[in-house]
Amino acid sequence: MTAPAPMFCVIADDEPRLRQVLVRLMTSDGFTCLEASDGVEALERLETVPAALLLSDLRMPRMDGIELLRQSRAKYPDLAVILITAVADVELALSCLANGAMDYLTKPFHLEEVLARVGQAMEKRRLILENRDYQTGLERLVAAQARRLEELFLGGVQALVQALEVKDQYTRGHSIRVSQYSSLLAREIGLAESMVRQIELGGQVHDIGKIGVREAVLNKEGPLTDEEYQHIMTHPMLGWQILSPLLGEEPVALSIVRSHHERFDGRGIPDRLAGMNIPVEARIAGVADAFDAMTSGRAYRRGRFMSPDDAISEIARCAGTQFDPELATAFINVIRRERLAT
Repeated sequence: MTAPAPMFCVIADDEPRLRQVLVRLMTSDGFTCLEASDGVEALERLETVPAALLLSDLRMPRMDGIELLRQSRAKYPDLAVILITAVADVELALSCLANGAMDYLTKPFHLEEVLARVGQAMEKRRLILENRDYQTGLERLVAAQARRLEELFLGGVQALVQALEVKDQYTRGHSIRVSQYSSLLAREIGLAESMVRQIELGGQVHDIGKIGVREAVLNKEGPLTDEEYQHIMTHPMLGWQILSPLLGEEPVALSIVRSHHERFDGRGIPDRLAGMNIPVEARIAGVADAFDAMTSGRAYRRGRFMSPDDAISEIARCAGTQFDPELATAFINVIRRERLAT
């Protein structure tokens, strides 16, 4: 059976006789004691052992008890400190407690009183440590549950995306590519990683509303009629309505679902937002969505799609009308850089 770890106590007092009395008393109470004649020595002793308790006189040479209290508590927050003084001063006692002392003893004192106060201080310390450990464990549990919920949620979202891609064979992989392009652009303009993560999610689900679009329209070969085009362009609002109950904690992703077809000149859908009134995440996804749409196959233009260079030229041409001009420039730069790297 493993022996219990020693409980260390540092005793600081410039009176050797009183120091010896306290050492004998605390040793009898189960502590392993280290002595110090002033605050400076006490700090040195505290560096050598994981002390649980500091008993210190207030008035000592080089460094007094108040300064020792401040420095020791700052460096060793789990340390229980009891200060001892020959002066019964209420304001001084309050100052000690305010600076982190667990208790305050006035000389002369009975040894039984010292043991009782030490017992109370150590019990308080134990409760504080137990509460902190409980809070830490609880935070870990909550974090683990949050990660699990996120995994389940993302699994459900991915299932929706896969269901859409089964329904619309020509957009297979489109959502993932839009997510990737959007995150590249978000990082290019220096957005925080927490924002990038939400933008990635928004890119994955931006077209989820197409689940509510007729398959005959989604997979029609040849040009769409005006009615069919209007029908397919209901997907941003449909997607927003589908995902609003699920993405309440992800407003950036929801914004992308609703607003990725808004135009910088205000002629987009569904809300005809213009310029900076379009959320930045939707402006980002709008560029990414358009680039992938131009460079990927579509049923209504089967076998006809643009090269990346032609798509880049089209984005540049539409900067300031369809696209945020600054984001269009940044997107062109990052796509060219990525193509050079591959």
